[in-house]
Amino acid sequence: MARTTAQRRATRTLAAVGSIAVAALALSACSGGGGDAGSTDGAGKTLTLWHYEGADSAMAKAWNAAIPIFEKQTGATVKVEEKSFEQIQKTASQVLDTDAAPDLLEFNKGNATAGFLASTGLIADISDAVTQYGWDAKLAPSLQTTAKYSSDGVMGGDTWYGVPNYGEFVGVYYNLDAFKAAGLEVPKTYDEFTKVLDAFVAKGITPLAEAGAEYPLGQLWYQLALSKADRSWVDDYQLYKNPVDWNGSEVTYASDTLKQYVDKGYIAKDVSSVKAEDAGVSFINGTSPIFVSGSWWYGRFASDATFDWTLSAFPGSKLSLGSSGNLWVVPERSKQKDLAYQFIDITMSPEIQAIIGNNGGVPVAADTADITDAKSKELIDTFNGILQDDGLSFYPDWPAPGFYDVLVQELQGLVTGSQDPATTNANLGKKYDEGTADFR
Repeated sequence: MARTTAQRRATRTLAAVGSIAVAALALSACSGGGGDAGSTDGAGKTLTLWHYEGADSAMAKAWNAAIPIFEKQTGATVKVEEKSFEQIQKTASQVLDTDAAPDLLEFNKGNATAGFLASTGLIADISDAVTQYGWDAKLAPSLQTTAKYSSDGVMGGDTWYGVPNYGEFVGVYYNLDAFKAAGLEVPKTYDEFTKVLDAFVAKGITPLAEAGAEYPLGQLWYQLALSKADRSWVDDYQLYKNPVDWNGSEVTYASDTLKQYVDKGYIAKDVSSVKAEDAGVSFINGTSPIFVSGSWWYGRFASDATFDWTLSAFPGSKLSLGSSGNLWVVPERSKQKDLAYQFIDITMSPEIQAIIGNNGGVPVAADTADITDAKSKELIDTFNGILQDDGLSFYPDWPAPGFYDVLVQELQGLVTGSQDPATTNANLGKKYDEGTADFR
């Protein structure tokens, strides 16, 4: 696609980004023009860094630990400017085209965010730095997908525009105390999983914490599709390799099965009005013993749950929702590209990766021997197992701006019974095709 296509997408894309509540925008990094990426002579220089992590987050703790290491190694000073998501969202495209642009910042991955900025030239190609520092060798293929874009801003391209140093994934949280009380074992296969669901229903318990008013239900729908899919289907859905068959076995199974989950009592009848927070709380308070959701709940459950619990990949599926976390990107107008690369490299070191891992985050390049917290090690081992299978398959709303709201609406219709699975699939397919037309 030509630059005119990227321009045509611009207004629509930036508007759609505003509706994404669970993500933060992402910019990619740059290569040429900033000096020798291998230089360590930073005396008298300042690296301006923007990020929007809370002070108690695993990432903020890790990056704060990286700063004195960087300053000692380079002689440079780091100036951290903590920005809100809203600030970056509203001003990034303007600020990054001025001398006020930072040297390095955290920005969200995906076509509608990092991809859009890559296509407009506001963030730079960092492929040479990736090769020089060997970051590509530390990142699994599915993590690389969200860091590499085509000239038109479609992820999975050939050019590096960012580097992630943490990840995320969706798995299944199990209340082990509830399982013990019910005389059940954590399932290892999908057949065992449904037998567990039936067993809880027989005891008058709605087993799955779920939310149809926000993202969890759509993520469960996509996970069901992934359980019948392979990598080529993911590439078609996410990267537009081929048209998606909305009457195919993957989508048909997902919608049919989700409707059955409600009919069988696996999910509450009022799921369409339930929000993500409510679903998480229903797991925390023991109301529902199982929750299919993301690693971002891990810290919350570790601090708030009063029972023993565990997290596993979805049984019977080699593919899981998930991706890299946000990207380190270097604006094209960065004055200190070489220093930005050196800071990125420090955050990819075992020492800093271990800090992410021991504080509830999911590092992408940690030595598991450095992870001392038992629960954190379990989380990271699960993530690494998914990576080994090249299983990260991104999120269902990513392909098209505004598709998140479409998924919520259509799946609400499915679980309330106001429309059947075939109608749901047809409606989803129509909106998906409309939303991705400019990318193909």
